Amino acid sequence: MNKSTVSEIKERFDNDVERFSNLDTGQLSTIDAKISLELITEAAKRIVPGAENLLDIGCGAGNYILTMLSKIKNLNCTLVDLSKPMLDKAFERVSQETNRPVEIIQGDIREVEVKENNFDIILAGAVLHHLRDDHDWETTFTKLFKILKPGGCLMISDLITQDTELLNDYTWEKYGDYLEGLGGKEYRSKVLDYVAKEDSPRSINYQLDLMKKVGFRSVEILHKNLCFGAFGGIK
Repeated sequence: MNKSTVSEIKERFDNDVERFSNLDTGQLSTIDAKISLELITEAAKRIVPGAENLLDIGCGAGNYILTMLSKIKNLNCTLVDLSKPMLDKAFERVSQETNRPVEIIQGDIREVEVKENNFDIILAGAVLHHLRDDHDWETTFTKLFKILKPGGCLMISDLITQDTELLNDYTWEKYGDYLEGLGGKEYRSKVLDYVAKEDSPRSINYQLDLMKKVGFRSVEILHKNLCFGAFGGIK
């Protein structure tokens, strides 16, 4: 199957701003969305309590950055997303919660220009699963490492796979059962078909190994439930 293009992904998110603005109803298909959000933001606060500069990649409507601002006030915020409507919504919400500058950058994190050794915290919520081949993953993780300050952290909450095929099949079958419990067989098919078309998730092991390869001095798993995980690395 040909995966969705960047422009197709952008178009979908342009049309889904309100749903993604609501953490209670907008991410029902994501198991433990609230738990993972809490864990990665609290971990970031504890790793870099004196953080000044925050980058949120694939920021969506701003849920992750708003939670981060509830823990560390008045961060300088940089928001990157493909979707201008998402960025506009995030900017509106985030600007109300910080007295510091809020910069929005429309584009793909693989292509936008951001300063190296600049960010204390990078949040990546449900975005990296759009990366494709090994080269894409490695160059992106290398870039994220370079733009972090020493001692800074990259915190990820995302869709994941298993390395062992039979266990991967099992976890996705269980996830399908979860979706069916939410919305029936049609909803199960809809979400899983969408994942197959748009997403290219990798395992936590793959991503932590890659973090270590590009230079992160420490990596941690905070949470995992079936096809979803929260984890990160410290530069």
